[in-house]
Amino acid sequence: MRLLILTQYYPPEIGAPQNRLHELAVRLKANGVHIEVLTALPNYPKMEIMKGYEKRQNREEMIDGISVHRAWIHVSKSKSIISRLLNYFSFVWSSYWRGRKMKAFDYLMVESPPLFLGYSAMKLSKKLNAKLIFNVSDLWPESAEKLGIVTNKRLLKLAYNLEGKCYSKAHLITGQTQGIVDDISKRFQNKNVYWLPNGVDTTFYNSDKIEKSTFRKDHDFQESDLLLFYGGILGHAQGLEVILKAASLLSEKKKIQFIIQGTGPEKEKLVEMKAKLNLKNVHFLNPVPKSEMPQVLKAIDVAVVPLKKLDLFQGAIPSKVFEALAMKKPLLLGVDGEARKHFIEKANAGMYFEPENEIELANCALYLSENSEELKKMSENARYYVSEHFDRTKITLQFLSKINSINK
Repeated sequence: MRLLILTQYYPPEIGAPQNRLHELAVRLKANGVHIEVLTALPNYPKMEIMKGYEKRQNREEMIDGISVHRAWIHVSKSKSIISRLLNYFSFVWSSYWRGRKMKAFDYLMVESPPLFLGYSAMKLSKKLNAKLIFNVSDLWPESAEKLGIVTNKRLLKLAYNLEGKCYSKAHLITGQTQGIVDDISKRFQNKNVYWLPNGVDTTFYNSDKIEKSTFRKDHDFQESDLLLFYGGILGHAQGLEVILKAASLLSEKKKIQFIIQGTGPEKEKLVEMKAKLNLKNVHFLNPVPKSEMPQVLKAIDVAVVPLKKLDLFQGAIPSKVFEALAMKKPLLLGVDGEARKHFIEKANAGMYFEPENEIELANCALYLSENSEELKKMSENARYYVSEHFDRTKITLQFLSKINSINK
């Protein structure tokens, strides 16, 4: 079997889709699939071409045995809608002209968002004689509309039409969450829709393999501090203001410390908010490579995972959940719906707080600071649940079985 992954985002960029797709590619290759990746010159999230790729020419490279083909992309630090569209459509154009020169494939799997990449995917799947697998990690344009990121009615109509066309052309539609799968299945009842969840490499994220982490010493935290950690993109959807507001309520509790690690469009605003509230218990740290994350997670006590209070996120499972749980770190989960059902109600691997409710978040943090035995039980539950249900190797084998079954 020959399979091409088409995605705008891929390592060495750091992020959820980059990591998820690469891990899938590596495991598919290990199970006999000839797999290649067609992607952009790495630029996310800083919106500048990474060092070593600056000349913007097409590049070929190998990453962990995977052939990666890179095409040009327009990047700009401007946050205007025009700049974002130029970013998306430049890769739509360049990916098609790069991809059309490749050999035939049995399958082309495209990552959405950005939904616009569907234009290139549909043309390339025909050109390369490949069946189209449309992988949906976010219900775009629905999420962009509800978050207020895209408000132009004409553009939204075009995007919804494109969404329908992409699904109609797909041999198989895969959704990252059960909520995404259910939504698409209701609207496109004649399509084959499959749950392809995110997961975790339980051998890489394994706290038992790490004897000692220097993270606390390196950042001047005490061993007795309760470290509540958010790591990831500092974006609109996360609603990270709730962490700073909760920290303000707990400012007198010197042993409860909040860490926000990452970068993104909201970072400057959040740093300004910290200064305005004069928060000594909130610490901003720069993102680190994936190779360093087990050391970070080993040292913290609880992972804080918030999203804004929108019905849209009822089916969301932020990827950062899996790594934390695999490292035996319970959650303070500000995400209702599917994530709450899995990790709080079924796994008992943390506590739920109402999204955007800083009082509930503060109360949960205070409870865990005063109940170490409960914290320990949640930690053990965390590792067990993701190992059973969200191990990447198991997910890959099930996905491969699905592809094989629909051809019989």
